[in-house]
Amino acid sequence: MVIILNNKKVSELTDKFDHILIKGSKDVLVKDVVYDSRKAGSDNAFVCIIGAVTDGHNYIKSAIDNGCKVFVIQKEIEELPELIETTDVTVIKTDNTRIALACMSAGIFDYPANELTTIGITGTKGKTTTSFIIRDILKNHGSKVGIIGTTGVYMGEEFFEINNTTPESYDIHKYFRMMLDKGIDTCVMEVSSQAFKLDRTYGIMFDYGLFTNMSPDHIGENEHKDYEEYVYCKSLLFKQCKHGIFNIDDKEAENMMKSAVCDKHTYGFGEMADLNIGNVDYIVRPGFIGINFETKGVLNNSFEVNTPGKFSAYNATAAILTASLIGVEIEDIKEALMNTFVKGRVEPVKVSDKFTLLIDYAHNAMSMESLLTTIREYNPTRVVSLFGCGGNRSKLRRYEMGEISGRYADLSIITADNSRYEDVMDIIADIKVGMDKTAGEYVVIPDRKEAIKYSIVNAKEGDIVLLLGKGHETYQEINGVKNHFDEREIIEDILKEIGWK
Repeated sequence: MVIILNNKKVSELTDKFDHILIKGSKDVLVKDVVYDSRKAGSDNAFVCIIGAVTDGHNYIKSAIDNGCKVFVIQKEIEELPELIETTDVTVIKTDNTRIALACMSAGIFDYPANELTTIGITGTKGKTTTSFIIRDILKNHGSKVGIIGTTGVYMGEEFFEINNTTPESYDIHKYFRMMLDKGIDTCVMEVSSQAFKLDRTYGIMFDYGLFTNMSPDHIGENEHKDYEEYVYCKSLLFKQCKHGIFNIDDKEAENMMKSAVCDKHTYGFGEMADLNIGNVDYIVRPGFIGINFETKGVLNNSFEVNTPGKFSAYNATAAILTASLIGVEIEDIKEALMNTFVKGRVEPVKVSDKFTLLIDYAHNAMSMESLLTTIREYNPTRVVSLFGCGGNRSKLRRYEMGEISGRYADLSIITADNSRYEDVMDIIADIKVGMDKTAGEYVVIPDRKEAIKYSIVNAKEGDIVLLLGKGHETYQEINGVKNHFDEREIIEDILKEIGWK
């Protein structure tokens, strides 16, 4: 979809952040804003971003050679006077070019966030599922809803892949403008801690901000220096939203709320919650695994949800409270909860009436333990856990996942995931280090299709079989090549091979 941008004066794009004019004129017209020097040309402004791997300031010369005439910088550059003294360029200096990029991107797209209803969701787990539940509820209400998040960008029938849970600020505003041009009135967006740390959402005032839960994650080199910074960055959502919705049961809820400038609304199992969850029943029937629960407080009713476990009650109630604040009718909420489908998030795939098969993205010990303990609450004949681990990633994750699966699954099927540049057998050997700390039964089947086939053919009546790690992904990355691998298609092929279809 082509977005037609109108030329704007540099002065129009730079009036929302502090800066000084080093050279040139702010009356210069630009058609676009870029942060990739390869896209820098005569009709746009190049904002020099300092990244984890590259620094845009190092590419000013090549951008000048490409005809670029407007630059935004944040640090002293020794050769800058020589580069610009003989060229007709405009150079602006600011303390933070990421903030500059956010402000200029909003301006070049005519501030699209101001025309949308925006719902930002932050937290460690549950963001994706909650965003899809909210989308489906609002669709029933008559809204046209887009999503930006971990699994991509959704606008009606259109889908765009993205590399980060929350894209760079320029791309956020571009997608906002595209949504408006397609008649979409609401955007539900997963907002990561990195997005706040790197000012990707700077200047956006969300209509609703939602906090799901918090546990240590994304701590390390090029991410967050410690857990405290991780929590702080998450809390920033509630300094830039109008209405805040909080999981009051979470240990970090108080930290999320204490510096919030929005009004506050809470949900959870605790009696102090504005929307209280109770009487959770676990339901399994052919093609369905989910829960039924009741709410009290600001909304007294009962709901059925087609995803399993206590965490599903949290996700659903977060969506219910958000929808009720927006003014959605109860029947629209109920219908959506029974039918919401989130690809790769405890996604049921109908294989047999005798056992249940689920696909989930769980790819670390924390998410695996949460899911396996949840599934055990349904008292299956066996919990069967099929998983691998990514190559060129932490070995500790492999040890931990092996140990968790050995402890909580009745049978573990160890196989390939995205082996990348490592030998899959080396990865499996690491997984077995953790597995061997337990008495858990396991088999090793390196070929993932053959492993899935084994899990289906050998399933017992009443089993719950979990295919873990791939989730929404439709590829396997091996030796730098992403090979098409959609587990839903793989299952279809297997069912034909064994004569079940």
